[in-house]
Amino acid sequence: MATILAIETSCDETAVSIVKNRQVLSSIVSSQIELHKTYGGVVPELASRQHLEIINPCISQAMLAANLEWKNIDAIAATCTPGLVGALLVGMAAAKTLAMLYHKPFLGVHHLEGHIYASYLAQPKLEPPFLCLLVSGGHTSSIHVKDYGEYKLLGSTRDDAAGEAFDKVARLLDLGYPGGPIIDRLAQQGNAKAFKLPEGKISLPEGGYHPYDYSFSGMKTAVLRLVEKLAVAGEIPVADVAASFQDTVAKVLTKRSVKCALDHDLDTITIGGGVAANSGLRKHLQQAAEKHNLKVYFPPLKFCTDNAAMIGCAAAQHFNLGHTSSLNLEVRSRMAISQVMQLYQP
Repeated sequence: MATILAIETSCDETAVSIVKNRQVLSSIVSSQIELHKTYGGVVPELASRQHLEIINPCISQAMLAANLEWKNIDAIAATCTPGLVGALLVGMAAAKTLAMLYHKPFLGVHHLEGHIYASYLAQPKLEPPFLCLLVSGGHTSSIHVKDYGEYKLLGSTRDDAAGEAFDKVARLLDLGYPGGPIIDRLAQQGNAKAFKLPEGKISLPEGGYHPYDYSFSGMKTAVLRLVEKLAVAGEIPVADVAASFQDTVAKVLTKRSVKCALDHDLDTITIGGGVAANSGLRKHLQQAAEKHNLKVYFPPLKFCTDNAAMIGCAAAQHFNLGHTSSLNLEVRSRMAISQVMQLYQP
């Protein structure tokens, strides 16, 4: 049973966790939301500087909370891709330094694989194969988890990610940042059937629509036109707009992920990423799962957004399989989930 110290700095959370296989011994997350709120989104340079300032205290807190010494740690891991290059470099430099200082193996971890492993933390007996719907501020993908480390992308967004669309609609409604949690709260007070919005289907050259891909830019533009029209007419029913938008996004994500699972004979759907915390998505997916006799698993709210526990869980599985990474491994802003095994040497 591998005990891993993992670091996650791919965007605007500085996170350090110690994980023993699928058991979280400590999880420290320092969020930068307040820092970036003024700008309505993440400023890469500010994110990198903040990671640099807080990474060492986070490592110390994680070790203290787990009540472990360095001799108890089997390996060091860090997110290496995808993400903001400057931010990734901070976490990778810290992890490699610890690995060299304490003579520990090092593992680079794919951020999206980490989100997949958030479900393993919640469901210790979960095993492949299954479908993972990964929905966050930067990613919206339907991933066939064939086996450990073996993934196939079945569907993805052609433009905005779901979380990005939430942020942009929140900006249109002057609600603040980040948009997802604010819209979710407002949606509880609004009428989800107040306004009909387009589902953003992707046309195929031969006719018809791509059954698994997503598009949210058209939906965002439709909200913009709706808000402009309502503003001219008088007061904007913000809660109703928020509820209608959230309900449409949740229905689209549910409809396409369920179809994807059924078409590929998969009886389990897991959800990962920040939008996995959305109450509308949880409601629609749970209802659809019952209707189609599917199992659906959501990670705990604390593991939906970026955290190092999911990175540690993924690293522990790879380490148990005999995988480690070279200390020469570099960070990459992008990398397909299907290329995960390129990060490791047997």
